[in-house]
Amino acid sequence: MSLVDPALAADNSANAPTDATHNPLSGSQAALGVLMARVFHRSSGRAWRLRQQSHALWNEWLTELERRGHRLPRRHGLLLLAATPEDLERQAQIATDRARLGIPMHRLGSDDLAALHPALPGTPLGGLLSPEDGQLDPGPLLEALLQEARGAGASTVADAAVAVERNHGAGPGQRWRLLLSSGGHLQADWLVLSLGLGSADLLAGLGHPLPLEPVLGQALELELPADPAWTWPGVVVWRGVNLVPRPDLAASGRRLWLGATLELGTTTSPQALMELRALGDEAPPWLRDAAVVRSWQGLRVRPVGQPAPVLQEPEPGLLVASGHYRNGVLLAPATAEWLVERLAVSP
Repeated sequence: MSLVDPALAADNSANAPTDATHNPLSGSQAALGVLMARVFHRSSGRAWRLRQQSHALWNEWLTELERRGHRLPRRHGLLLLAATPEDLERQAQIATDRARLGIPMHRLGSDDLAALHPALPGTPLGGLLSPEDGQLDPGPLLEALLQEARGAGASTVADAAVAVERNHGAGPGQRWRLLLSSGGHLQADWLVLSLGLGSADLLAGLGHPLPLEPVLGQALELELPADPAWTWPGVVVWRGVNLVPRPDLAASGRRLWLGATLELGTTTSPQALMELRALGDEAPPWLRDAAVVRSWQGLRVRPVGQPAPVLQEPEPGLLVASGHYRNGVLLAPATAEWLVERLAVSP
């Protein structure tokens, strides 16, 4: 099996945050690895099922990858803060729904939150702690999965896909032809398209429209003046912005990932980045005093007229797994299982 280089054909796969200016189509570059499955605002439907499927599979995958010697930095716990009375009401309903399902959730009052260190952003009215959610470091995770794939016989091709052709009358293993920018091509019976916006371009050439829109995300890595001695119970989410402590880095507890913005289109907004930096004027003093180590950006791909992600088989042997929007890392296992199920019934 051959894989087009994910650095050139990426969706929302887990990739280390780096300067993404060389690859503006990569949603991977905006990934923070936050996993919000158990505290998802719905309790039924396709989106809920995919999240719970991935949650269970991630536990299996991580156990196996670590057994094989991969070091995968991660942190348990996700604290969803309530900024309004309506947020509190929604959190109460989520806690009630999860209790019926036997899923642990802990509601925290304003006094509980005020005791956390360093100080949380804004003036939260309360919070909902999901101990079974959390965050995975995208970089080491992607490297581990790539190593395992190569060990199982996969190869990578450092080239960009430019077109897909039906290979009518071809022999076994040659039903589809993938044309590459270098002028070469790959042939296979099964072709999986997971190229973000590029998926729509390749499908259009086959007569299969797939409306997708880009949503740009900018993120920041900050370094605090001193170790804040974190007592946060995991990742913190405030008004949709993720604050991810980085205690695993060499700077020892002084780094924080902050992101990401939601900007329709493909052009970055300096104003949006400034608002992210200040959390809309609700950043606590310690966060305002932090130094910007780096910023990065990427395009998340959102389907138009249908829910994310797009998991389809437009033709026999042609699979589409794209448009994961902001949940590429979270939904990777469920997506992989869907693909395996399709491949298992190969015609």
